[in-house]
Amino acid sequence: MTVWAVIVAAGSGSRFGGTQPKQYEELAGRRVMDWSLDAARPTADGVVLVVPRDRVDQPEAGADRVVAGGATRSASVRAGLAAVPEDCDIVVVHDAARPLASLALFESVVGTVLAGADGAIPGIAVTDTIKRLDGYEVVDTLERDDLVAVQTPQAFRADVLRRAHEGEPDATDDATLVEDVGGIVLVVDGEATNLKITGPVDLAIATLHLS
Repeated sequence: MTVWAVIVAAGSGSRFGGTQPKQYEELAGRRVMDWSLDAARPTADGVVLVVPRDRVDQPEAGADRVVAGGATRSASVRAGLAAVPEDCDIVVVHDAARPLASLALFESVVGTVLAGADGAIPGIAVTDTIKRLDGYEVVDTLERDDLVAVQTPQAFRADVLRRAHEGEPDATDDATLVEDVGGIVLVVDGEATNLKITGPVDLAIATLHLS
């Protein structure tokens, strides 16, 4: 069984507020996305790195293939997926902005797909009370025992993921698209330390963790 990883690093990072996309920011002496590339490498036969269009010509030693991303996250995943060999069995999609994902987490999602699932995603229990709003008015309080906060890496059967992306749909993660075509997606235990770098505070926390 062959496994390829698609590392999505094409975002503009506008919410971060820095002078460059957050995935290029320094984290413990390396770029944020370098940590993500290294995390994916041990479980993958090949790695596709999806970068902003204006950086696609820059050499990236940690990737086997470098491609330009699209206007949305889903479009960027499709660009990476197009660079994955057709005979690949499993594709792992990981956000470059999650540099602290462990090798065990990659192994867990890949292993779950190898065991028969169409997809596997990490999830952590929701500890806050979650309310649904209509404008500023609360209209419902959700039962948090039935909820998880979803992370990457997410692993999928390659044929199912390709089918899920037909027609160029958009979603905040690939599991949603796989669910929409009837795929069976299982949740594995996520990691509290697998934070997403969104703002400078997240980068500071990640730096403390790595130190």
